Amino acid sequence: MSWLGAVPAWCWWLIGLVLVAGGQEIRVGAGKVEASTAKSELADYRVQVAERDRRAAAQARTEEQRRQAVADKEGESARKQLELAQGRAAAAESAAGGLRGEIDRLRAGRAATCNTITTQQRQAGTSAVVVLGGLLEDADRMAGSCAAALERSRIAGLACESIYNGLSIKGRENSERSLR
Repeated sequence: MSWLGAVPAWCWWLIGLVLVAGGQEIRVGAGKVEASTAKSELADYRVQVAERDRRAAAQARTEEQRRQAVADKEGESARKQLELAQGRAAAAESAAGGLRGEIDRLRAGRAATCNTITTQQRQAGTSAVVVLGGLLEDADRMAGSCAAALERSRIAGLACESIYNGLSIKGRENSERSLR
């Protein structure tokens, strides 16, 4: 231990300081390596998240377009069916107008032929024809309006059902298969 005593105390302090500083330098260097590794991993993670978000947005757009196409197709089909039903209703109304004209003609004929019958019989006969004719007209109008309303309701229900079926799980599965 004689040579240890030959070294001045301040040198020992200097040697200790150099050793501590060197150790700190090694720790800082290792920390920088860890930080750069963490930054690289973070950048990779951000890229993965961005790619996942891009794919999810593309899939959502595709699904939205598919649903809109189904709704547009079924809406157009329903519009065509409604136009057809309105045409049929107009034809039925025309036929009903012809029937009403025939009823009016029969009323006029009845009034002309009843001139030879006694007044009492004529009044009873005329009132029966008028009541029956009025009932027939009212029933015809109600049947036409009910038929038109029911046809519109049926078409709307079928269109709604078709849209729902197009947007159901099977539709989504088909859309997902097309993305793969």
